[in-house]
Amino acid sequence: MIVIHHNPSCGTSRKVLAMIRASGADPVVVNYLDEGWTRPQLLALFAAADLTPRQALRDKRSPAAEMGLLDDGVSDETILEAMLAHPVLVNRPIVASPKGVRLCRPAELVLDLLEQEPAAPLHKENGETIPDQEGKPVV
Repeated sequence: MIVIHHNPSCGTSRKVLAMIRASGADPVVVNYLDEGWTRPQLLALFAAADLTPRQALRDKRSPAAEMGLLDDGVSDETILEAMLAHPVLVNRPIVASPKGVRLCRPAELVLDLLEQEPAAPLHKENGETIPDQEGKPVV
């Protein structure tokens, strides 16, 4: 089973979801902006992906700067508490599969988590072809 923590407004998140589906998988889609996060859920995802809260913090197009979360010396606990209160602060998409858990930015990072590569040529929203892990276009 593949689970994608997804934001439908995010181009990268939409692309990762399309890549998962193009691989033949039928993922569980979690719209974390609607459902929110729990502390155990975030801690488990971050541990499995080898991320700290600071590494998973979305710093662009989020309230992180206004909240002072980008300042040096802000603790991981403070960032985690802010993520629980404001789910948009968590960078996306986070994908969990039997092969592991990863923050899939850029989108092609999801390829390592799939049982088989997507069946169709895939392109980023700017039209650029998405390469596989060896740098060849995914076809």
